[in-house]
Amino acid sequence: MTAPALQLIAPSGYPHDRDAMTRGVLRLRASGCVVEGMNVLERTEHRFAGPDEARVADLNALATMDSLPDIALSVRGGYGATRLLEHIRYDALRERLAGSHTLLVGHSDFTAIQMALYVKSGLVTFGGPMLGPDFGAPELNSLMWEHFWRAVSEPASTAAWETPSRHELDVEGLLWGGNLAMLCSLLGTPYFPAIEGGILFVEDVGEPPFRIERLLYQLHLSGVLDRQKALVLGHFTHCRPHSYDNGYDTETAFDQIARVARIPIVRGMPFGHEPDKFTLPFGAPARLRVAEGRASRAFHGHPTLSGAVSPPDPGTLPQIP
Repeated sequence: MTAPALQLIAPSGYPHDRDAMTRGVLRLRASGCVVEGMNVLERTEHRFAGPDEARVADLNALATMDSLPDIALSVRGGYGATRLLEHIRYDALRERLAGSHTLLVGHSDFTAIQMALYVKSGLVTFGGPMLGPDFGAPELNSLMWEHFWRAVSEPASTAAWETPSRHELDVEGLLWGGNLAMLCSLLGTPYFPAIEGGILFVEDVGEPPFRIERLLYQLHLSGVLDRQKALVLGHFTHCRPHSYDNGYDTETAFDQIARVARIPIVRGMPFGHEPDKFTLPFGAPARLRVAEGRASRAFHGHPTLSGAVSPPDPGTLPQIP
């Protein structure tokens, strides 16, 4: 496959940074991709990328398209995906996409859709880069770019990183997770996955440390953490303490959760609202290993593109202001 077809979807916030969206489209096209669905970049209603009906139609259209795209790529996060969950055509999407080579990719608010599609349709989707924040960043991040194409092209892939976690660990389980606030917002609903023995990863942005701790406690007290093999912490961006906190920060919050949780906690994974991020299949079998300050996560059994992809080195792509 020399020209993957990307269909843009906008299930959440409107694309307020038009320069980033333009850069993302130009970069993907320069790398050989065919980018469709440009109309979603023109939609705005309040803080959303159009009315609920239009945003959910982006997803539901995947069940009826004559020719499926290789990748359905979310343009950005924000808020709005939760409003769509009751209106997604889960049975039709399962019938059309299960076993196909169409990959759904996004993170942040997109976590809600990933959870719902896994529960209701059994679909494995990808937590990964989005059009504006990642492919359209002022400087293209090489780790994000290279790991994305490996993850969506290869039947098995590995992501490794340096971690401050010093304990040794070797566990296997279903890989799942995403934005911490979105995960907790769906606890107790029909859209929260009942995954036993999984490897849960979380990230967040803009939440003060005490709220991060409170969200993690929600997963702890509800029994979700007890049912997992491990918890992996990704990026927690702009999660700044207030002067009232007297030195209490995110690391303090993580230390507290580590004291009460009955599962291993691994820190420092590149995933979330930072330029460097892995692409991770939600619902695929995985193995997590930690030894001597280095962690690795291998996964397999996830959907992949139907042909080989050889994207150019990010340094060879044209400079896009």
